[in-house]
Amino acid sequence: MEPDGPSAATRRPAPPVPPGTRLLALGGRSVLVPVRPLLGCTVLLLAVVAVTAVCLAVGETNLDPVTALRAAFGDGTARDVLLVEKLRLPRVEAALAVGAALGVAGCLMQTLAQNRLATPDTVGFNEGATAFAVASVTGVATQLLPSAAALAGAATAASIAFALGGGAGRNGYRFLVVGLGIGAVFGAVTNLMLSRAAIDSANAAYAWTVGTLNSRDADAVGYLELGLLACLPAAVLLGRRLSLLRFSDAVATGLGVRVRGLRVGVLLVSVVCAGLAVAVAGPLGMIALAAPEAARRIAGPRCVPVLTSAVAGAAFTLLADLIGRTLLSPLEVPAGLVTAVVGGPYLLWLLLTTRPRRTA
Repeated sequence: MEPDGPSAATRRPAPPVPPGTRLLALGGRSVLVPVRPLLGCTVLLLAVVAVTAVCLAVGETNLDPVTALRAAFGDGTARDVLLVEKLRLPRVEAALAVGAALGVAGCLMQTLAQNRLATPDTVGFNEGATAFAVASVTGVATQLLPSAAALAGAATAASIAFALGGGAGRNGYRFLVVGLGIGAVFGAVTNLMLSRAAIDSANAAYAWTVGTLNSRDADAVGYLELGLLACLPAAVLLGRRLSLLRFSDAVATGLGVRVRGLRVGVLLVSVVCAGLAVAVAGPLGMIALAAPEAARRIAGPRCVPVLTSAVAGAAFTLLADLIGRTLLSPLEVPAGLVTAVVGGPYLLWLLLTTRPRRTA
């Protein structure tokens, strides 16, 4: 009696699983899961939870980290719940959202330009967003909310950089240099507005321009979180296609990628993430530069680590804010100054070790 189905001789062998991945069966379908990025992202998430607990616990009134986490979910004494939920949790929430947005924007920009130095900090996005937001805060452009103004500023800087820099693909270094010039111009405009503004609004705007989570706006945080909900899935999908640009535009086009549309999509997501993050915390430097680099070392070179960069950015921002709050307590150091002090040597190291790619 013949057995049902194809014989062992005619059955096709299963395709080999690429190294570093595992085949996960979900119903009738199979999904390849990269092991190293998944493990790295899990470890980073655990680190974020630990740092979050410390941030919720440390302050003028110290709490036990476990007690602080329980209070964040409404479990504890009335004093602890009020202290954590009303005072500390909103700041931690803002830091997580800002860091994740900057990490995503930095990862996409670095991969698109094929240059580790190309981030919203260095190509003028943050400075454009800051200039427009300061114009809103100081009354120069009162018809725009700071979040909308920051988005408009980041979009303006991106449009100019993309037009003058010849795109952000094979002209990555030209795009970077043009972006540095645009950032310098917007920085000068910001300083001019601050010098001409009324003393009260100038003081408030200047404290915000150094990068701080102390004067965050609840509405701006809400807009940022909505933007992240929309941009994160788009960034993951764009990241999968961005990996094909590592070879050449011709290869990517041959594989069905619309290169120009992909670049426009990456710039759009980066502008939204960077602009909304600046609206919350100001130009918080070095997060978008360092988080993707750390994510690549954790996840490996085989993928574009969008999610890992988001988690790393959140962790770095939380740490910077924690150091700023506790280093010189009771005085508070803005998180932007902490990232500048730590990130300056890191940027110098990148400048010394990054070499331009040669193209035929």
